Amino acid sequence: MQVRSSAWTLSLLFGGLIVYASLYPFKGWWVQGISPTAFLWAPFPQYWTAFDLISNLVGYAPLGFLLALAMLRSGGGRLSWPVAVLVPAMLSFGIEVAQNYLPMRVASNVDLVLNALGGLMGATVAWLLERIGALQRWSQFRADWFEPGAHGSLVLLALWPFALLYPASIPFGLGQVWERMEAGLINLLEGTPFLEWVPVRATVPDPLSPLAEAFCIALCLLAPLMMGFAELRSVLRRLIFAGALFACAVGMEGISSAMTFGPVNAWSWFNLPVGLGMGVALVVGLTLAGLPRRLCNVVMLLCLAVSLTLLNRTSASPYFAQSLEVWEQGRFIRFHGLSQWVGWVWPFAALVFGLSAVARKPA
Repeated sequence: MQVRSSAWTLSLLFGGLIVYASLYPFKGWWVQGISPTAFLWAPFPQYWTAFDLISNLVGYAPLGFLLALAMLRSGGGRLSWPVAVLVPAMLSFGIEVAQNYLPMRVASNVDLVLNALGGLMGATVAWLLERIGALQRWSQFRADWFEPGAHGSLVLLALWPFALLYPASIPFGLGQVWERMEAGLINLLEGTPFLEWVPVRATVPDPLSPLAEAFCIALCLLAPLMMGFAELRSVLRRLIFAGALFACAVGMEGISSAMTFGPVNAWSWFNLPVGLGMGVALVVGLTLAGLPRRLCNVVMLLCLAVSLTLLNRTSASPYFAQSLEVWEQGRFIRFHGLSQWVGWVWPFAALVFGLSAVARKPA
């Protein structure tokens, strides 16, 4: 039986994120005068790290898994496994060829092999899960727990934890883009008469007060919480989801802080305003657990609108901006483009989804 699957959307998004991370920063293109496929027969590199090996192997596994899952749920049959293995390998080959023309990247036959093996691993896991009936049980679980039209929201909720990996000046504060957009517009329009059209702030905005920060954190947590509430079938399921979401949020912020400041500072992000904001979000979320589906989406839109306004009316501290250099220029540069863009775009994609959900006629 063919089933509409969110795995198609997730696989397309994940493939796009792989391309972005692999070719970032998309500048300095040059022609070396060698064959673009010469790396296939080059000797294996003498210097490598365990981090490089693991990241290349694991990085493509979700793509193979999602492609196989999407095809299996859509009636792909016997072609599901070979296609899910072949597509990641072809994508990796195309990226390695393109890296020949980027000075900051090096095409590698080892990366190609590891990426292809990662896709193979992911596709095989999906195939095995289908053979033992796990995918059928997941379909039944989804039908029992979620509304029939829960597709776009599930994709957004699956991306939300990944967006938290990129360090934010305010924990859970996604969508703080105006400061960088302002600087980018100024650089782009410099020397043109349109520069004076850019609404440049006259002074550096003050950081949020502790109380305003706690309020903003509460709104940032309530937005995905209400999105999930709108798709769940009962109050009990909503309460279970709330616990899972808060546990995921704490875990991802801890991982982000550990990768930015070191493992000993994994919980440096947690302070009184953060605790207060999380407590308020939890209490309000539990209070609203019985809201109808449409009202859940309305509350989500209000939370997103107010939190984005607060986040983009403040600026990050110089110390925080300096700490990002460790993330953006260090060993996590491959993850920089991935999680940063997801964190920037996620609230605005949620706004579009929420508006369409509220405008949609009830079934």
